[in-house]
Amino acid sequence: MPTILDFERMLRGAALRVTRPRLAVLATVHTHPHADTVSILGAVRRELPEVSHQAVYDVLRALTVAELVRRIQPSGSVARYESRAGDNHHHVVCRSCGAIADVDCAVGGAPCLTASDNQGFSIDEAEVTYWGVCPECVAVPATS
Repeated sequence: MPTILDFERMLRGAALRVTRPRLAVLATVHTHPHADTVSILGAVRRELPEVSHQAVYDVLRALTVAELVRRIQPSGSVARYESRAGDNHHHVVCRSCGAIADVDCAVGGAPCLTASDNQGFSIDEAEVTYWGVCPECVAVPATS
């Protein structure tokens, strides 16, 4: 887990001012992968009770634009944020509880970037979402 000094370096490296809300949001995204905005707001408010909902939205937008965090939104889900940005990984989503986990490309570096027919596009990202049932939900007996 990165330290506050690491987060400060990340912000400065992205030409962003170091502020308490930015540090708190960045730390929260790192400790709560795939968290939604409401969860991030709750965690940040435990550290900074005065922070507004709009401030958290603004920080998340700035961090996403700076590519310090990645925004994902699986079908039927609210937007979620993760610290694993800049690589081309994918996600698996539980149909039962909504849990999300990272999944690396199936084979090699990023074979999903080589489309069978790219229609002339220069492809730099692919978004693949696997759907299934997580181990915790599989272990729960079905109720009738």
